[in-house]
Amino acid sequence: MSQPTVILATASYDHTIRFWEAKSGRCYRTIQYPDSQVNRLEITPDKRYLAAAGNPHIRLFDVNSNSPQPVMSYDSHTNNVMAVGFQCDGNWMYSGSEDGTVKIWDLRAPGCQREYESRAAVNTVVLHPNQTELISGDQNGNIRVWDLTANSCSCELVPEVDTAVRSLTVMWDGSLVVAANNHGTCYVWRLLRGTQTMTNFEPLHKLQAHTGYILKCLLSPEFCEPHRYLATASSDHTVKIWNVDGFTLEKTLIGHQRWVWDCVFSVDGAYLITASSDATARLWSMSTGEDIKVYQGHHKATICCALHDGAEPATS
Repeated sequence: MSQPTVILATASYDHTIRFWEAKSGRCYRTIQYPDSQVNRLEITPDKRYLAAAGNPHIRLFDVNSNSPQPVMSYDSHTNNVMAVGFQCDGNWMYSGSEDGTVKIWDLRAPGCQREYESRAAVNTVVLHPNQTELISGDQNGNIRVWDLTANSCSCELVPEVDTAVRSLTVMWDGSLVVAANNHGTCYVWRLLRGTQTMTNFEPLHKLQAHTGYILKCLLSPEFCEPHRYLATASSDHTVKIWNVDGFTLEKTLIGHQRWVWDCVFSVDGAYLITASSDATARLWSMSTGEDIKVYQGHHKATICCALHDGAEPATS
């Protein structure tokens, strides 16, 4: 049977990862993940592998195989891995963990290549589009920039003392960074190139987006241009879509019955997929704000999702 062209992966507290044909809503593959919950899913840039960040390991699964076994396991974290992502060519992977470290892994060689100490549980890590800086956010409210060229921390920010930074997102062109916290607040900075290679943060906006926790914030992708959106997923059961031009509220996505943990845009920004404690994932139309597909099959909270929908937007 041929592979679906648009693949959605979801993971749940029921210790499974499910693969869905995104358009039809059919679940066609389930991987048992018995020894840990999965905190984060990410698909490699070449769309071949799915990384599942668990406790305390990261496992890589072949997207196009039916094998339940991982092709690789990365094992030097000592607590929940909360963040995972890839360099644009897929040469290396980065991760952040509640063990207080940010790590870099060469996908072509075993073992961890580099490690940075955050001194607090790391909740979120993003890679700057320049591919030379990682930005991490931790439980104590610190944001740190890790300069991979100098191999050191080049910048530290604390937007709100002792308020956990839950999620970070960087605009595809490197112009903005947004941090979301446990108080429902988003801090927005303009990113400016410094005199050296260092990135400088210029405060741009403070957005009181939700009354509860923000569990995920995400800026829209390049092919969404000229529209620029920020999605915020919250413990208040909603996802809000903000226009980055002025940070005005465009729409509120209402339908989930419990906390919304994760969200991912389609490559053209026309759709958003969300994962919730109500055990479902949902596909939303960005133009109407309606949910057009509900993915049901998990037995417990669905806490993360990843989407494989081609490298370029399809021309209609």
